[in-house]
Amino acid sequence: MIEQPINMNSAGLSIRSAILAAGATILITLVLMALVSLSGGFVSGAETPGARPRISLPIMIHLSTVIPAIPLGAFVLWRKKGDNMHRRLGRIWAVLMLVTAISSFWIGRPGTGIAGSGFSFIHGFAVWTLLSVPYAVYKVRKGNIEAHLRAMQGLYIGLLIAGLFSFIPGRIMGSLVFG
Repeated sequence: MIEQPINMNSAGLSIRSAILAAGATILITLVLMALVSLSGGFVSGAETPGARPRISLPIMIHLSTVIPAIPLGAFVLWRKKGDNMHRRLGRIWAVLMLVTAISSFWIGRPGTGIAGSGFSFIHGFAVWTLLSVPYAVYKVRKGNIEAHLRAMQGLYIGLLIAGLFSFIPGRIMGSLVFG
């Protein structure tokens, strides 16, 4: 069975819509980051101010999968769809996303986060990823390309939002980058 490549204009976001969605996402994220920062951050009082976070194995795994997932996901979403390269790169991206999501459950500081669990709302993106990747695979195998594309676009937008939130002052990445 020979599959025809999908035209992005017929099944996905137009370039203008994608730019507007990305801009709105970034703006909303920055506003929420500022509000959280004003309230002391997610880990307010959890550690001595200025203490550098320890880079544990789960953080190393998380960073080693999420960093390549960002440009690879953009490339897969913007290039021609349906060919062998799209399928191969999409599988690699999906595995990177699953490992990123799974590793996130070992990242957190006990006594902080939601009800002192060490988990923050960013971990919700990990749960969403663990549900969305199999859903997207199921949809494409059933021939529902539109649902597959929407799920993958949603995953990528979630990846960007979670990434931006990880730089809030008081979070591990915020502390690593901004001190």
